[in-house]
Amino acid sequence: MKVKRRRFLQYAGLGSVGLVFADLERAIASALSEAAGSQDLKLETFSFSVATLDANGQINQQQRHTAKFFPELLTDDGIGNAEKLEMVAIASGQFEMGASRNEVSQEAVMTDYEFPRHRVQLPSFYMSKHPITQSQWAVVADLPKVKRELDPSPAYFRGGDLPVESVSWLDAVEFCDRLTAKTGRKYQLPSEAQWEYACRAGTYTPFNTGETITSEMADYVGTYTYNAEVAGEYRKSTTPVGKFSHNAFGLQDMHGNVWEWSADSWHSDYRGSPTNGEARINTYQSGMRTVRGGGWLDNPSKIRSASRSGYLETELNRTIGFRVVTA
Repeated sequence: MKVKRRRFLQYAGLGSVGLVFADLERAIASALSEAAGSQDLKLETFSFSVATLDANGQINQQQRHTAKFFPELLTDDGIGNAEKLEMVAIASGQFEMGASRNEVSQEAVMTDYEFPRHRVQLPSFYMSKHPITQSQWAVVADLPKVKRELDPSPAYFRGGDLPVESVSWLDAVEFCDRLTAKTGRKYQLPSEAQWEYACRAGTYTPFNTGETITSEMADYVGTYTYNAEVAGEYRKSTTPVGKFSHNAFGLQDMHGNVWEWSADSWHSDYRGSPTNGEARINTYQSGMRTVRGGGWLDNPSKIRSASRSGYLETELNRTIGFRVVTA
C-alpha cells in the first residue's frame, strides 16, 4: 500500500520527538507591575490558582495569582462569536537556563543537550496563553499568503480547540508572517530562552509544578512516573488547550500536549548561546530547529522545563505544534 509522504513523515518520527536525537514571588510581582511592551495596548487581567506538587505528586502549596493579557482579535461576526488570541504579558527578568548538575536528586533524567546551564537576561514580551489551536490556525490560513501556502486543516487529531499539529516550522513561520500582516504587530516564534523562561515562571524545579508532575496537570504518558507519584492516565492524543492548570505567569500547556517549535536552529548544547534572550541561529545552512515542552506521546522526563530536542524544519509530526510571541 502506498503511504502518502505527509502521513509517512508523521509516523516516521516514531511519535516522540525526543527520539529524533537521542525568587518566584519577585517574578510575579514584576510581571504585574510591568506592562510588558506597547503602551497603546489595553491590558486585561485574569486570576487563577497555581498548585505546587511534592515528590509524591501531592499538592503542598496552592496560591492565587493574577496576570495581564491583551486579546488579539482574529475574527468577529458582530454577534459575540469571536476568534482571538490571548497574549499574556511576560515581564523582563533573568533566569538560569538549562539543567543543573547540582540538582541530580530532583532532575533525575538529563541529557547533554541541556548543558551548560547559563544565566539569561530577557526583555519583556507577550506569549500566547496556549498553543495555537486548529480554529485559530484555520482563520490565519485563510489570510493572504506571504511566502507559502498553508493547509487550513493539517492536524491528525481533529477539533477546533485542540492544538494544531502536523505543521512544519516553515508553516509556523508563515502563520506568524500572516498574523503580522493582519495586525501590524510583529509576531514570531519564541526563542528557546523566551520559551524556557516563560515555562519555568520563576521556578527552579524540573517542572513548573514542582518536584514532579501528574497526568491531572498535563497531557503525556502518565502511566510512566518521574518521581514518587502514583502512575496516572495515558490519553493517547492531544487534549483541548486550557484543560490543565496555569503556571505562575498565567500560561497553560507548557508541559506536554504538543512539542512547540522555537525560532532557534538546533544545537546539541548551549555553548555559545546568546545571553540576552534572542534566538540562536546558525550562520551556516541547517534545516534543524529546536522544539520544546514535550508532547502527549512522551514520558515525563521529556516534558521537563529544561528538556529540548530538534526536528527538521520542513517536516511534519503529529506531536509538534507551536505558540507565538510579540513585543
